[in-house]
Amino acid sequence: MKNSLILCALLTLGPVCYAQQSDYKVTTDYTELTDTKPHDSEAVWNKITTPTQLSWASTDVRYPKLSIPTVTKNSRWQTKAWKGERVNAQAVLWTTNDLSDATITVSELKNGSSVIPASAVTTNFVRYVMTDELNKERNGGCGHRENKAEWDSSIVADVLDIVKMHDIKARTTQPIWMNVWVPSDARPGKYKGTLTVSGKNFQPMNLQVEIDVLNRTLPEPQDWKFHLDLWQNPYSVARFYNVPLWSKEHFDAMLPIMKMLANAGQRAITTSIMHKPWAGQTEDHFDSMVFRMKKIDGTWEYDYTVFDKWVEFMMNEVGIKDLISCYTMIPWALSFDYYDQATNRIQFIEAKPGDAAYADYWGSFLKDFSRHLRAKGWFEKTAISMDERPLEAMQEAIKVIKQADPEFKITLAGNYHKEIQGDLYYLSIPYGHKFPEDVKAERDRKGQISTVYTCCSEAFPNTFTFSEPAEAPWTILHAVAGGYDGYLRWAVNSWTKDPLRDSRFRTWAAGDTYSIYPGPRSSIRFERLVEGLQDAEKIRILRKELKGGKLEKLNKTVAMFTPEGLAETQKSATEMVNELNKVLNSY
Repeated sequence: MKNSLILCALLTLGPVCYAQQSDYKVTTDYTELTDTKPHDSEAVWNKITTPTQLSWASTDVRYPKLSIPTVTKNSRWQTKAWKGERVNAQAVLWTTNDLSDATITVSELKNGSSVIPASAVTTNFVRYVMTDELNKERNGGCGHRENKAEWDSSIVADVLDIVKMHDIKARTTQPIWMNVWVPSDARPGKYKGTLTVSGKNFQPMNLQVEIDVLNRTLPEPQDWKFHLDLWQNPYSVARFYNVPLWSKEHFDAMLPIMKMLANAGQRAITTSIMHKPWAGQTEDHFDSMVFRMKKIDGTWEYDYTVFDKWVEFMMNEVGIKDLISCYTMIPWALSFDYYDQATNRIQFIEAKPGDAAYADYWGSFLKDFSRHLRAKGWFEKTAISMDERPLEAMQEAIKVIKQADPEFKITLAGNYHKEIQGDLYYLSIPYGHKFPEDVKAERDRKGQISTVYTCCSEAFPNTFTFSEPAEAPWTILHAVAGGYDGYLRWAVNSWTKDPLRDSRFRTWAAGDTYSIYPGPRSSIRFERLVEGLQDAEKIRILRKELKGGKLEKLNKTVAMFTPEGLAETQKSATEMVNELNKVLNSY
């Protein structure tokens, strides 16, 4: 009877299934939205003497779909890589004809008898998604934008499609993305191979691939020291894939998405311990992963079934297991739900930090939560987490947490407050803010984590769908230059209504809510972010080894990845990232 009652209450708290899926399937081709921006005319296209052309291009550019790309024709791509590193390249195909059933293949890459297998190479047609612009003040991407017509919108190259055969329309440019994950046991030397684009009604076209594998090894992502925290949204996946929450189908859909995060060095699991911790700010709000029941006698009972399933999945199947972040004791709307046995209804407590009702609601839960976490062996990995909350509210919440169990870890993504920083195991502060040097040193001594975050506030750097691709690695390198332990961003897969075709959202600049697409499909933004994460690990390794002038050169180059350095150098993010890449691969 007890379990049936809890199940009924759980079903009351949240829908079993989400709304109908979009009008295209996750794994098949789809039609992009129409771009109404000016582009090359048919007359301009007709001046091309060779109807279909293919060339290597730059990963720093989002090439327009309906205009002839500005590239210097190049049939050979050359780069350097560490063993264990992932390197990206971009080619562009442009044509005056309709091309049918275009496919991309890459041969194995050979260095004498040594081989990088074709299975280590991933290729994708780059697809176009609708984007918009910064806010009207041009100082960031925050602000409501319900009326999309008020915003300058266009389609931009970002989605790395998983469809392996694609029709290319006449008078269009089709970018192609290639990623090579160099095996960690590869023998140093130059590896050569061929990328081929072929199809039903055109002759195959070839480009040469050449990777100089250096005698250095990048550790596996789970061993990187950089603390990456990109918040996950399981509810978004259930809605888009149209599967029941927490069903086998739901977890099957989430596995490859979350594996992408693990392969980027993700450290934290995002959990929700209350209903709508952020007042439903995303297309798919977060429900509580913990069920609360107030019994007839006034005592509380808790069920952790969903919480446990999600955490076990992320730890055991995905491989993300450093931190369990539990959001939040201080939501945007100070209203807390529970199932009331006496009335057989979902009820809400309206209370703010400092109120007796608040302390009762959370204190009782935290005591039981501590017991449960210790029984599961997760207590040391778990933190009660808040974001962007006022100092006074944080102080009151910390009191409740410490009274329930003084050993609970606490995290905050928000402004630096000297009054509470010592209580925070993990503190992430906004871009442009700094930890006092003595405080950071003390936090390091205590094993506390100190990171930086960006959100809609920053015009630069950011990972909007209209942001320059190099801003993604620049952001990570800024964290290294600023002496932070890592980087946090509030959303990696909080999808919009039509995420593959339209990245615009009602509240923030396009792309702010996600960088991994359904499929899962990666993005130019996400792949470039991984580049920055790899560079962060390279810097850590080289700083331990280099001495004298070499170390000085490295540190001087890294130090420029700050707002002050940016102003001093007067260089673009692209120039700075490429310059550092050359330095990192020169030792």
